[in-house]
Amino acid sequence: MEVVYPRRKTRAVRVGNVVIGGRHPIAVQSMITENTRDVDACVAAIRRLHEAGCEIVRVTTPTLADAHCLGEIKRRLIDTGVPVPLVADVHHQGAKIAEEVAAFVDKVRINPGLYVFKRLESSIEYTPEEMASAVHEIEEQLLPVIRVCKERDIAMRIGVNHGSLSDRMTVTYGDTPLGMVESALEYLRICEAHRFPNLIVSLKASRVPVMLEANRLMVKRMDAEGMAYPLHLGVTEAGDGVYARIKSTAGIGTLLAEGIGDTIRVSLSEDPIEELPVCYDLLQALGLRRTKVEYIACPSCGRTKFDLVKVLAEVKAATAHLVGLDIAVMGCIVNGPGEMADADYGYVGRANGIISLYRGRECVRMSVPQEEGVQTLIDLIRQDGRWADPK
Repeated sequence: MEVVYPRRKTRAVRVGNVVIGGRHPIAVQSMITENTRDVDACVAAIRRLHEAGCEIVRVTTPTLADAHCLGEIKRRLIDTGVPVPLVADVHHQGAKIAEEVAAFVDKVRINPGLYVFKRLESSIEYTPEEMASAVHEIEEQLLPVIRVCKERDIAMRIGVNHGSLSDRMTVTYGDTPLGMVESALEYLRICEAHRFPNLIVSLKASRVPVMLEANRLMVKRMDAEGMAYPLHLGVTEAGDGVYARIKSTAGIGTLLAEGIGDTIRVSLSEDPIEELPVCYDLLQALGLRRTKVEYIACPSCGRTKFDLVKVLAEVKAATAHLVGLDIAVMGCIVNGPGEMADADYGYVGRANGIISLYRGRECVRMSVPQEEGVQTLIDLIRQDGRWADPK
């Protein structure tokens, strides 16, 4: 029996043709690395990501010139039938840029630590009056963006990064998850005051414990204030290779297992297309999305009477296109039937070159010669009406 993790209830926020939150599937995102002013390269990179399964693509927008280029990128994608939603990532002193680019894209991402950017001496302590003045300045610069987002009915992501908290937050709360949460809440309250609810929140850090604590605290604070905004999860600047994938999975997967999170990005210092398999494998491992066959296989031991690695590869090669099925390849009869009991089909080693095939918990073929095992499995799936020829 598959366990479905109870998911935190959030409002549904539309980003182009994708809806984040509510009961909608957890969306997979990535970000292109091309220079935004190279429109041809950006369009090609976005198309490539979209064709590989990316559901939302983010593009950096550091200047007004980049904002106008993003408008051209969006037009070209629409004209060529690529409906992928675009997110503009706005940087330092981004009020005017955010207002401009909101006319073109499906979501604007702003970083509270950089949006109204003032570097101050770390010894400064803020009075309540100074805090209120700072919030008022943020509101003045955010309001034009809110107006455009409301007019076009597009979304905004309040994207807090641990590494770029404002001086005001680090002086007041320290370089802490609490500072990240307070930074996000300031912007959420301003948006709510102006009746703009199309909001998504992210709290990212390069260290997993900080990312976990910040998101858990954010959920508690939003619950206390009656907010139910969806969360975008990621471990930022995770690096590359196996460790980056483990690090991202430790952060994103832990929160997803707690029911927290509505859209994800695995940030790798690699070709962005390499992020997508990690996202989809993570979601499938948690039972949140199905994008491939689920294979169950033992690690093999001295009881195994056939080349399990070779047979598993053969089974996968023959059946990998049957998305939605659970197929087990088990080395022996001792633990095999029990460990694979929830699989749709099972291939279990016996002795003397013989294997058994299972349909669920039922053994349907007892003494199949090993050399005929894969084809007999295919025949069984075909007999059950669950076979489809690979494309």
